[in-house]
Amino acid sequence: MKGILMMIGVLLTAVTAAAQETDTTGVEPQKTKTEALMEKVQMVKNYLDSTAMAKVDPLYIEVPKKPWRVILRQKNNTVVVDYDCEKEVGNWGLNFQPPLAKSVGFWVGYRGTGISYSYSLSKNAGRYFSFSSTGASYGFNFRYRRFNIKHATFHATVDEPGEEQKEVSFSDDLDSPVWIRSTYINGYYVFNGKRYSQAAAYNQSVIQRHSAGSLLLGATWYQSSFDYDDIRNFVFVMIGNNVGRIKVHQADIGLGYGYNWVPLRGLVVNGMVMPQLSVYERVKTYQYGFNYKNEQIKELIEQEKKLPDDIEGWVSGTETDYSALHMNFDLRLGIAYNWSDYFVGLQLQMNNFNYGKNNLKVNIMDAWGRLSAGVRF
Repeated sequence: MKGILMMIGVLLTAVTAAAQETDTTGVEPQKTKTEALMEKVQMVKNYLDSTAMAKVDPLYIEVPKKPWRVILRQKNNTVVVDYDCEKEVGNWGLNFQPPLAKSVGFWVGYRGTGISYSYSLSKNAGRYFSFSSTGASYGFNFRYRRFNIKHATFHATVDEPGEEQKEVSFSDDLDSPVWIRSTYINGYYVFNGKRYSQAAAYNQSVIQRHSAGSLLLGATWYQSSFDYDDIRNFVFVMIGNNVGRIKVHQADIGLGYGYNWVPLRGLVVNGMVMPQLSVYERVKTYQYGFNYKNEQIKELIEQEKKLPDDIEGWVSGTETDYSALHMNFDLRLGIAYNWSDYFVGLQLQMNNFNYGKNNLKVNIMDAWGRLSAGVRF
């Protein structure tokens, strides 16, 4: 990842340095460090140009002459996490749904390759970083997000010994927030890259001139962590079989279809759907121990008494489970309109991830909507 960022930085700094450097001796100088650097930069640019234009039918896909783009973006992001566990005495679950996260940011890059960064307008919504690269027959996306949630909904079906089944449900603010970190890496291959471009609707590196579609082969690596083990959340940890932290790694492959509809010149509407099947899944849970027994805490809660201030907790053990064959989905919708050097767009994406094993099940719905406006130069 650092190498990719350095490549983008090299492209920007080298162009500036070369523009400022002049030869005042009248004698042809030896090759300078800047000139050597510029040669390498030119090699990178030639590669990006060739991948953008390779095997493209110009009747369907136009590659703009101006390769650089700067895009301003306004984005809304939502995440819903459902966490369910089957216990010997019943079922319990937690639901985390933070407020809609709003952010503004930018994307800058050459052809289909660039980086973006956004600044959150919502309190405690965290930070979001992404990198993307597209060519005539491929696409690559990376995004990282870190944020916290203070509000949770608890629901349970409890089988009390000698009593009927009880339904329990309540919502409340946590005394300490749940920290969630997620990394998403996705790549796809376009079978009909000659006439269909996914990038035409999502980053406008090319312009779709006529309607076309294609099968897509995709692969996704997703990892996330949920951390609510702060001692102030010990009640929720106890309720959840003393689990206070979860780390997940998952690899998916899928086959989907995308279609670009061009009702009039400059306008493209894209729809893409890709079911994905997990082929690798690793779930690691951290169990915690406390200096108070669960029965003592339950009795205090039932009597509505103040909980003790001297509660202590520690990691008592970990458990790692491996599984696969969970069905996930990648759904996308993109609309873009192009003038000669300017463009605007609306993009929507929803990813659904399921994982778990035995008595633990977690479902994540990660969706975002984005407005964008950019210029080519």
